[in-house]
This record gives sequence, C-alpha cells and structure tokens, in this order.
Amino acid sequence: MSNDYPNRNRRNTVIAAGVGIAAIGLGAVTGWRRLRSTAPDAAVVRFYAMSLPDAAGKPFAFSGLAGHPLVVNFWATWCPPCVEEMPELSALYSERSPLGLKMIGIGIDSPTRIADFSARTPVSYPLVAAGMGGTELGREFGNAAGVLPFTVVIDAKGRIAQRIVGRLKLDVLRKQLA
Repeated sequence: MSNDYPNRNRRNTVIAAGVGIAAIGLGAVTGWRRLRSTAPDAAVVRFYAMSLPDAAGKPFAFSGLAGHPLVVNFWATWCPPCVEEMPELSALYSERSPLGLKMIGIGIDSPTRIADFSARTPVSYPLVAAGMGGTELGREFGNAAGVLPFTVVIDAKGRIAQRIVGRLKLDVLRKQLA
C-alpha cells in the first residue's frame, strides 16, 4: 500500500491539471464567442456607410437601415429565381415592417433596367441599382461564388445572422426573423 500512494497522488494531480486546463480552455472559448457576438460585422459597417441609386435614380443611404433587423437581397432582372422570390419577400416585408423589419433589394443590374423592372413589378421594399459592383458587395457578405439570388439577414446590432445562397425558403427566413 505504501508503494501505491505516490502513483495515486501523481494520477490525481494529472487529472486535476487536465480538468483545470479544460476549464481554462472552455472559459476562453466562451469569452471569445461573447466578445465576437456583440461586435458588428465589418462588412455590415461598410455597408451602412454606402449609398446607391434607388429605382427612381435618387441616392438611397443605407445608414437609415442601421439599428433594425434587416434583410438584404441581391438579385438581378435577368435571374428567374430572383424574380420568383420577390413577391414572397414583398409580402414578408409588408407583414413585418410594422414590427421594425427593414429590407433592401440590391440589383446587380443597370439603373435603367432596375427602374423598368420596378415600374412593371412593384415591390413593397426599396430596390437599388448596384451594377456589377453589387457582386463585390455580395462577396463581402460571404457570397464567394457570386450566386444569385443571395440573401443576408442582419440583426439589429449589425451582426450577420444568416446567409442564404440561391432561392430562399420563406419558412426558413421567417424562423430566422422570429
């Protein structure tokens, strides 16, 4: 029994050290996640500093969208799935805008084509013309392939809450916004 005591003591020390290291690691990860989750996303900060022409050709400042839940939808007039989802987005915006939801459609198209589309197919949320520069903005939001449609949900604190590549499913978007 006297020979077993040093081994048991060493084993208990190793176990205690392992538990301590695991606790420190868990605390560090938890702290990092909390710190990261409270900071606005850098792409969102840059976005709020921008403005683009709306369907009427007037500058639309994105700064007015800050501080609210926001849906940013990248689309184009020549993209059938983009056009197909617009009535759903429009209905969602009409339903949720009284609750503070903001929405913007960023057209990867010319201002003339956005204006013509808007006249033929009105939607309840603002549309802006970004031209091909909108593709780069989409990449900043995480759309590396430049796929359309592409939708980003941003929370009221400026954090990206969800990215949807391709045709969105309205029920999934509703759950994210709830």
